[in-house]
Amino acid sequence: MQRDLFEEEHLLFRETVREFMTREVVPHHEQWEKDGIVPREVWKKAGEIGMFGFSVPEEYGGAGITDYRYNTVIVEEIMRIGATGLGFGLHNDIMAPYVVDLTNDEQKQRWLPGFASGELITAIGMTEPGAGSDLQGIRTTAVRDGDHFVVNGQKTFITNGINSDLVVVVAKTDPEAGARGTTLLVVERGMDGFSRGRNLEKIGLHAQDTAELFFENVRVPVANRLGDEEGQGFFQLMNNLPQERLSIAVAAVAAAESVLETTIEYCKTRKAFGRNIGAFQNTRFVVAELATEVEIARHYVDKCIRALNAKELTVVDAAKAKWWTTELQQKVIDRCLQLHGGYGYMTEYPVAKAWMDSRVQTIYGGTTEIMKEIIGRSFGF
Repeated sequence: MQRDLFEEEHLLFRETVREFMTREVVPHHEQWEKDGIVPREVWKKAGEIGMFGFSVPEEYGGAGITDYRYNTVIVEEIMRIGATGLGFGLHNDIMAPYVVDLTNDEQKQRWLPGFASGELITAIGMTEPGAGSDLQGIRTTAVRDGDHFVVNGQKTFITNGINSDLVVVVAKTDPEAGARGTTLLVVERGMDGFSRGRNLEKIGLHAQDTAELFFENVRVPVANRLGDEEGQGFFQLMNNLPQERLSIAVAAVAAAESVLETTIEYCKTRKAFGRNIGAFQNTRFVVAELATEVEIARHYVDKCIRALNAKELTVVDAAKAKWWTTELQQKVIDRCLQLHGGYGYMTEYPVAKAWMDSRVQTIYGGTTEIMKEIIGRSFGF
């Protein structure tokens, strides 16, 4: 079925992004996988062509556009080439609502120009060694001391953890207040007591810097608090999670589409028993099933994108998109790997890398089980 999500300006932007990826990313990503990190220079180059901060007001160097379709184009082009080391999606899709919508004028002047230019890389510190999907279980504390908060604690599995200049840290300012005792504070590179641990070794996403972060009596100015007062953090997080989960769903469908496309081409050329493996009924049936499910997922996600633009995307609908598409991504890639036979198990083949990279999709941003719990509760159970 014809996809009708994008308009002419989005298609032109896709050409710009694709050309950037071909020139600046494709020749180098394999080395970045070995290095375990993407050079900061790539961020600056992407910022120069307007790939960051679409919703950042023009006076701060952004485009002043609240149209998630531009974000979608970038995520799709990243997944098309398997450039999973680029933390652009976290910067644009997850962090932008915090640094654009929750900041005051003074904070905007300090942070938004660098956010839009790629000179300030962002991350969010939610997950802790003992708290993942259960955000109310965090133990990092922030104690008010005059014009500062004194932050102590630890975060882990933080995307952009090594490269980040600004980290939005989820901290308990009133441990006895439950959901109303959490505050979001922006910790900046170079603050005394803020340190980074290991660049963590992972099953996949090898070029993405995923790190541990440590906070030992870090004095964070009250001027770095997001929101007008303390205790708003949990609700700020809940408000922004639908867009985060939609971003993961967009990546999931794009990855599934890309792998399926390359697998179809492989099946047209790979021979077994004297004929192309695409000529076997099993291959045709597998491809037929996967192509159908991926296209259905694509149209649901596109509808969610429209809903987000209209400010109508619900927590439940985003949860549906997140769990279904990421589980489908793993299914598609696993079955495509099987069609590659022994070659699919070789890391030099893109399907093997995609298989490893996909495994985390059903975990971060809220596990599949948590997504189902959210949906199930919506029925009043």
